[in-house]
Formats: sequence, structure tokens, C-alpha cells
Amino acid sequence: MEPAADRRYILTLSCPDRTGIVARISGFLAEAGAWILEAAYHAEPEENWFFTRQVVRASSVPFNVDELRARFAPVAAEFGPDVTWQVTDTGAVKRAVLLVTKEPHCLHDLLGRVSAGELPVRLEAVIGNHPELAEIVRAHGVAFHHVPFPGAGTRDREAARADAFEQVRELVRVHDPHAIVLARFMQILPAQLCAGWAGRAINIHHSFLPSFAGARPYHQAHARGVKLIGATCHYVTPDLDAGPIIEQDVIRVDHGDTVGDMVRRGRDIERLVLARGLRWHLEDRVLVHGNKTVVFR
Repeated sequence: MEPAADRRYILTLSCPDRTGIVARISGFLAEAGAWILEAAYHAEPEENWFFTRQVVRASSVPFNVDELRARFAPVAAEFGPDVTWQVTDTGAVKRAVLLVTKEPHCLHDLLGRVSAGELPVRLEAVIGNHPELAEIVRAHGVAFHHVPFPGAGTRDREAARADAFEQVRELVRVHDPHAIVLARFMQILPAQLCAGWAGRAINIHHSFLPSFAGARPYHQAHARGVKLIGATCHYVTPDLDAGPIIEQDVIRVDHGDTVGDMVRRGRDIERLVLARGLRWHLEDRVLVHGNKTVVFR
């Protein structure tokens, strides 16, 4: 539990835009005695949509977060049936589950950041479709679950994949995490899981211009003389690698870089982008609207 002086209540809201929203929310918080520490706003004129994130000092509110939610509910209802809002308490530690395959770089980075207290989350479990990363996970005191997936030549492969994903779904369900992170998990989630984990499942993948799909993307990029490589962190949807984007970044490469250099630099940028995206998600800085995001950094 964080010290009382550091504890915050975070209110996020999005709704059709109109005059008076900021005044109404600010007035409500003032009436509640809430001391506002951060206030961010954004309006999309083309879509006539409004977004806000408000952070208040928890100790300034003379009642608990449940009461704050109950009192704000009728205020939010004033903004129409399409309003989306929540109030969270930083004193309640959020939970995450990681999905991995064999590549360790994103896993190592997140384990280190969690261990050092750099991410506001409790890592409940890591689920891998290969056992290679179990030792490092358990060395950090985190449970590792191995769920094998069928190979290309497996008989009744689709049924076996469905069974494996059902095991993964059940393992995740037990922890009810706020974030399910695909830390280089090289399996495509079925549509049913994408729907069940909507707004919680976060993926990381390389980004190139032009785009190189399929196997050995860095080899393809090297062969084309790419000058920028990067990474994209996004929410998972049934449309592969096309969900709402949380964060992106790039790093320069040139003709002197080998494929190995590009792979190494690509892993560096994947680590950073995933860590940033996960942090902003956990801090309720990301508001999703359709296939876009507003990120209050």
C-alpha cells in the first residue's frame, strides 16, 4: 500500500462534446473537497468527442473511492448515454499477466522494472507456450505456467490450439488482471479472447516502412536498405496488429548495420515502447475511442 500522502483518485471520462462539461466536473470535485493535482482535456472537433483525465489527492476527499464513484455516477449520466467513465484508486495495486514464447528481451525488461518498483503493478503470472523462460520467471518469485501449443504437423491442430487457448484463458481468468501483456507471444489470439480481453490485452511488435510481414522481418528490412526501425505498442483486436495504438518509437539504422545490429536495436526499442505503453495503461492515461486512443502523458 502506498503512503497516504501519495495516494490518488483518477477520474477519466469521454463523451459527446458540448459546453459546460469541464465546469460541471470541476464543480463536482470542488464540492467534494477534492484537491486536483492533474487535469487534462482533449476534444476531437471532427467527431465532436470530449476526453478528460483528472487526478485528485485521495486524502482531500472525506469519503472513500466507492462513495466518490456513487456520487459521480449521476453527474456522468448528465453527459448522455454514450458516456464512458471510471474512477480508480492508486492505493489498489493493479495486476498483470504476461504471455511469452521464447524471445526473452521484453520479459527480462518487465521483470526488472517490476522488481525495481518502476511499474505500478503486481505481476501475478507468466504463461508461456514454451518452457525455456520458466527459470528466469521463477527466479523473480513469479509463477510460470507452461501451456504447449500444437506444431504445424499436429493432427487435429485447430482443436488442439483451441484447447490450449482455453487453458490460457482459464489461467488468466483466475487472476482477473488489469493488463494481459503479449511480451513477444508468437500466437494469434482467437477472436473470442480478443473480445473478452478488450481494452486489457496489450501487444508489442516491430514497425517498418515499408512493412515486412511474415518470417525474418529484420532480414527483409536489411535487404531493402531500411533507414528507420521501430516498434508499436497497441491493444489487441481480432484485426492482426491493427488495434488502437498506445505508443510508437523509432531508431535510425544505416547501410553499415548488419542484420544482427538491427535485431539488437529493434529489441531495444521494443523494450522501451512496451514499458511506456504498459505504464500509461496502468496509470489510466489511455482513453480508447473506436480504433484511436487519446494518451494523456
